[in-house]
Amino acid sequence: MSTPPTVPQVGTLPPGKRGAITDVQGVKVGHCTLASGPCQTGVTVILPHGGNWFQDKMPAAVTILNGFGKSVGLVQVQELGVLETPIALTNTFSVGAVAQAQIRQAIAANPAIGRGEPTLNPLVLECNDGYLNDIQAMEVAEQHYRAASEAASSQVDQGAVGAGRGMSCFGFKGGIGTSSRTTRLADGRAFTVGLLVLANFGVPGMLTVAGRPLDLRPPETLSGSGAECPSEKGSIIMVMATDAPLDARQLRRLSLRAGAGLARTGSFFGHGSGDISLAFSTACTIPQTADRPMPALAVLHETLLDPLFRAAAESTEQAILNALWHAETVVGREGHCRHGLRALLQSKS
Repeated sequence: MSTPPTVPQVGTLPPGKRGAITDVQGVKVGHCTLASGPCQTGVTVILPHGGNWFQDKMPAAVTILNGFGKSVGLVQVQELGVLETPIALTNTFSVGAVAQAQIRQAIAANPAIGRGEPTLNPLVLECNDGYLNDIQAMEVAEQHYRAASEAASSQVDQGAVGAGRGMSCFGFKGGIGTSSRTTRLADGRAFTVGLLVLANFGVPGMLTVAGRPLDLRPPETLSGSGAECPSEKGSIIMVMATDAPLDARQLRRLSLRAGAGLARTGSFFGHGSGDISLAFSTACTIPQTADRPMPALAVLHETLLDPLFRAAAESTEQAILNALWHAETVVGREGHCRHGLRALLQSKS
């Protein structure tokens, strides 16, 4: 039997210990996967720290490369520059159920929400998994969000798990991918950038791996006229964490660089693709109430940011490749199939 091909490593910056978003201290990830017949979907939850997220917010920012998406919570992140819940990923029609679950979770920890204290900004990001998953069944419920939250740890499963269960990427099986890069600034300080992607994008035949077009097409796309008129109708969510001391404005600049890594894999941010990048920093927390002191944070000088930008681009590209390499073949709704890229490569070797 031939040896399964290993995941290509891109760029030159070293990964963190786990090669995952959880290399940024305090960050954890959990999945809840629903995989039964036509139900091929799930929830993935990223916990930005281990405390009370509503009382101790984190600096954050978002870049919308192409806004073909149905996420909730991004408007307030753009305005206030903070996270006040975990970051949840799911399918398009389950955003409402997961947002409600986030609200209930926050109220349980903070009973004054919506009464003496402000209401909550749930943050749920989505991709459409309707090719493999019976998305109309709306199987994701509150208990699945809770299960993903409770399962959160520093070890991150990848591929067809959690929110990535029903996702496609360049016509292959897509899903969850994660990576990290460590970098040293000109002043000698070292920081980590970690990425997690929900990969559900890309035109078949356009996948680029480490700078070279992949000479392999998914079996389902070998006939037909799609190649003559490519249309990108998927989406990708890119979540970026860093321990570098950055404010919301600088985090927006950092989040934009995920687009460089995305483009390297063969995406052109097509009309029907929702391409969203969210970045947050763990360097400080911001209190909910004015009676608590604001952090005295010395943010990085702008001229020192280039190594972080490079880390963001490299780790995004790597996370996408990791999602493709770790995803196994899945058969779902009405017999629809997405083949795992690694298995196809192995069969060709």
